[in-house]
Amino acid sequence: MGWLSMILAAVAGAAAAEPGAGVPAADKPASARPNVLFIAIDDLNDWVGHLGGNPDVRTPHLDRLARRGVSFANAHCVAPACNPARAGLLSGLRPSTTGIYHNHHNWVDTLAGVVTLPEHFRACGYRVVGGGKIFHGSQNAARFWEEYYLRHELPAPKTPYNGLNRAHFDWHALDIAPEDMPDYKLVTWAIEQLQRRDDRPLFLAVGIVKPHLPWYVPKKYFDLYPKDRLTLPQVPDDDLDDIPPIGLRMANPQGDHKAVVESGQWRDAVQAYLAAISFVDEQVGRLLDALDRSPRAGNTIVVLWGDHGWHLGEKHHWRKFTLWEESTRAPLIFVAPGVTRPGGLCHRPVDFLSLYPTLADLCGLPIPKHLQGPSLRPLLENPQAPWDRMALTTHGRGEHAVRSQQWRYIRYHDGTEELYDHQHDPMEWKNLAGQPGHEPLKREMARWMPEKEAPDAPPAKPGQKGKAGKRAAGRPKAKTANPP
Repeated sequence: MGWLSMILAAVAGAAAAEPGAGVPAADKPASARPNVLFIAIDDLNDWVGHLGGNPDVRTPHLDRLARRGVSFANAHCVAPACNPARAGLLSGLRPSTTGIYHNHHNWVDTLAGVVTLPEHFRACGYRVVGGGKIFHGSQNAARFWEEYYLRHELPAPKTPYNGLNRAHFDWHALDIAPEDMPDYKLVTWAIEQLQRRDDRPLFLAVGIVKPHLPWYVPKKYFDLYPKDRLTLPQVPDDDLDDIPPIGLRMANPQGDHKAVVESGQWRDAVQAYLAAISFVDEQVGRLLDALDRSPRAGNTIVVLWGDHGWHLGEKHHWRKFTLWEESTRAPLIFVAPGVTRPGGLCHRPVDFLSLYPTLADLCGLPIPKHLQGPSLRPLLENPQAPWDRMALTTHGRGEHAVRSQQWRYIRYHDGTEELYDHQHDPMEWKNLAGQPGHEPLKREMARWMPEKEAPDAPPAKPGQKGKAGKRAAGRPKAKTANPP
């Protein structure tokens, strides 16, 4: 028995292989439970109107959703990379417990003995369907979904449009209609699911992939953002002078940032990211409108989350893969009928390990004992409620960031540190870790870092990413819907 299996063996219901096996009865009949619309957005940072990350962005539909319930202004990913961020959120286990620290780690086999969020809802009588990007690859296994929509990407050009030759780091205004975009077709499928009649409550997961690279979206969204009127991030030339060597390696200023600056394409890249966000915002609006028209309108919890943040030159860095605010902060919005009140904005520090227990709590389901995060229900009921926890983000074994309401503390595996006061330095320009007087604060924040850390999980097997993986014993193959 492997170390992770031994940790979880004591959890009575955690190894259920069939719906209902080993899961205690919920406290209300299935027909009385709320539906769940679970919206995941890839690589969406705080460039959302109500979060204030960029003054130019236009996100009327994301802001409309925020006005309906509670938005978390200080929410942080489990890890600043797709695979560990999603594996943590959907399993309820931290990277330091599973060993799933990076994108190449094998989440499929590592989590084989763990009841994930969709499995738990299936076991409790929900019709659980999903589409797009929820897990990081292998997401359509029948273990998780009764039905899954397989989203396809647009064909890639033979050479990058921007000429930088940096993998998927490319952008272009496409001469196509929004209806031709893969995410548009995904949302059309999701709308059909909202209209479908079923006696069971619905758990519908919609994994929107944009604004993940490459930023190829129709020209109409680029036209919303004239390049000469854009606000670029403020980035001091000496921003990395007080950063420890491990942080410098994460930033890699000689990579994407140097290529963007030397080619004179910073405004082009910012325009493209904003265009992709507005395209996504329009898809969220389509989902909300369809929910409002559906028979499930009055009894559906909506949760929307971005899997992690994204740098656009801050700290001389692009993409994610760091422990700074721009990589870890992402949108999190809950609308829960009878629990949330319109217009709530919560500044308490939370991380996405709380999504699993919160949804179980809101739906009246048992909360599995293996979950390592708390329910956010107290903050949904009162965004100003007392909260004695901090948010934890991990990027590799021994590399952690802790966020309080005011401070960010980073400690790397060699003991080097960073400390930022967000009340006076929201862009994290001045590392205070070496200044006297902060030792008590650093000790208090370090208490939230794991004392024991799992070794790296095995790498994904060849061909495993993006395929269904092994089905649980006795399970039928999941029904899949392909794009037209």
